[in-house]
Amino acid sequence: MASDPAFDYRRLTIAERLQLVEDIWDSIAEDADAERLPVSDEDKALLDERLAELEANPGAGASWPEVRARITKRRE
Repeated sequence: MASDPAFDYRRLTIAERLQLVEDIWDSIAEDADAERLPVSDEDKALLDERLAELEANPGAGASWPEVRARITKRRE
């Protein structure tokens, strides 16, 4: 990674940097395919385990909007 990037992200506010990270992550997810971003057998097993837990008890978790609201409320 370059030590002096052409774009100085440090001049952005924290909110702007978080949005930038989210935008970059979304672009990776949109452009990636299984060959370029393989999932290890260990990760697949963990995902299968978590999916089985969710299917066995769908009410145990919370949606992202609910989790985000709780986090936001704590910061107030």
